[in-house]
Amino acid sequence: MAFFTGKGDGGTTKLFDSPQGKRVSKSSPIFETLGMLDELNTLTGWCRVAASRELKASGRSVEDILLDVQDHLFTLQAEVAGAQKSISQESVDVMNSLINGIEKSLPEVKTFLVPGGTEFSARLDIARAVSRRVERRIVALHESGERVISDSSRAYANRLSSLFYALVRLENHSAGISERPPQYL
Repeated sequence: MAFFTGKGDGGTTKLFDSPQGKRVSKSSPIFETLGMLDELNTLTGWCRVAASRELKASGRSVEDILLDVQDHLFTLQAEVAGAQKSISQESVDVMNSLINGIEKSLPEVKTFLVPGGTEFSARLDIARAVSRRVERRIVALHESGERVISDSSRAYANRLSSLFYALVRLENHSAGISERPPQYL
């Protein structure tokens, strides 16, 4: 299989649900959303390779949790591209439990925190910020009517920044890094 076909050189491509012979402009909001999801998946992989196998949440390694996130992001990309796939409500519920479990294991926080701490937590903070942008793009795409994104997939996208935030805090806590609120100078 070739790495390229050249069919998209004119600025169009096909989606899963494109009618036979119909091509879509690459400037479509669908492709902006797909590109952002790809970016987030790549950032999640960059985080995963920095995760210590010893760092665990709810009995699972953070590395394995991030691999699950990547698989869910592929499902979300497929849904955005028109495949008959979506993230299940069960996956959202599992993420809710995971986030709540991490939160209960950490000191309560009532303020924003300055990003940073360890190399790994800084990477997770970048993924957190990008996941918020991805969620906004998914909501805009859904609201535009150009693509219907399931309730459970939108809920998963909403929870993802919370998961990254919980993992940032877990990593910094495990590394003995003190959380610092902003000084608002």
